[in-house]
Amino acid sequence: MTGGGAARRWQPAYVALGSNLDDPAAQLHAAVLAMRALPETRVVLVSPFYRSPPMGPQDQPAFVNAVAGVLTRLAATALLSGLKGIERARGRPADAPRWGPRLIDLDIIALGRQQLAQPGLTIPHAGASARAFVLKPLADIAPALELPGMGRLESLLATVDLAGLEPLESLG
Repeated sequence: MTGGGAARRWQPAYVALGSNLDDPAAQLHAAVLAMRALPETRVVLVSPFYRSPPMGPQDQPAFVNAVAGVLTRLAATALLSGLKGIERARGRPADAPRWGPRLIDLDIIALGRQQLAQPGLTIPHAGASARAFVLKPLADIAPALELPGMGRLESLLATVDLAGLEPLESLG
């Protein structure tokens, strides 16, 4: 299967969401609503939201993170393009500093059983296996998931420090 165009069959995908600016929980809610409007994509599950310390520079607000489970017929590059479009529409500049504050960040964590490495897109997401703020919400909605080439989610989760990851109260 190639990275462009539409895939022939529905496949599961997991998208990490993060924000630490301008009411981060509301930013995640708005991003999930926008994801529901992507063509040939259905949002099936959304994890609980978690507050986490920033990765990288610590002189910024805490993040709110979640993971959405979707079914999509989009190929990897088309899904990425749709997610980047949501980021732009929500006010994220294309040249936002790496690991800096952001209104919204949407990353494909996994797409079916695919393993893909090309400029601007690696599936599964290269950093997923070491990030508690991705693994814990992912485990909430897909506890038996195996990230291709990385291992089973429960094994990966056992290797990360969950300190600082704080579940938010129900957000309705």
